[in-house]
Amino acid sequence: MSKISGMDHFGSDPNTALQYGAVAKVLHWTVVALLAGQYAVGWLMPHISRDTPNEGLVSWHLSIGVAILFVMTFRLAWRMFRPVTLPAIAPHWQHQLSQAAHAAIYLLVVVNPLLGWAAASYRGWDVMLFSFIPLPALANKGTPWAHTAGDVHIFLIYVLLGVLALHIMGALYHYFVKRDNVLQRMLPGDLPTD
Repeated sequence: MSKISGMDHFGSDPNTALQYGAVAKVLHWTVVALLAGQYAVGWLMPHISRDTPNEGLVSWHLSIGVAILFVMTFRLAWRMFRPVTLPAIAPHWQHQLSQAAHAAIYLLVVVNPLLGWAAASYRGWDVMLFSFIPLPALANKGTPWAHTAGDVHIFLIYVLLGVLALHIMGALYHYFVKRDNVLQRMLPGDLPTD
């Protein structure tokens, strides 16, 4: 693959064992910001009951969920063309645990918005991408499996929080205990190469 000034034919720095490329970093931190916003909105919005309208924070929750799904789809596609090279500084079991945690995060962050979307379809609510692009319903209003999808959605929110906590603890372990550059690989800016 030919490179010009550190850039390849995709127009972005590739992921290396030293650091992630610029696009991977932007996508990672965009998902982090969206998830933080989503958890805040989810915590503050009213409990969804039979008569809850799709407005205010509930509408925001749906819109942010679809934005997360949109960005994660792009992120997964990007990662397919930009495989991650893990640094050879950790034992094999840590690599395995890291890969399992990343796979779980990716899976949960994609599946959970789909489950929420299905639950919204059960209620007959419109789901919008970026608050103005209407999306099709994933189920007919009143479909029993879509109602169950809402219950699973709530359960997986807590599973995702647990896996995210493991991910963050791993990053902090590398920064404070191992004192290596694993965390800095995803931070803005370039790491020194010497």
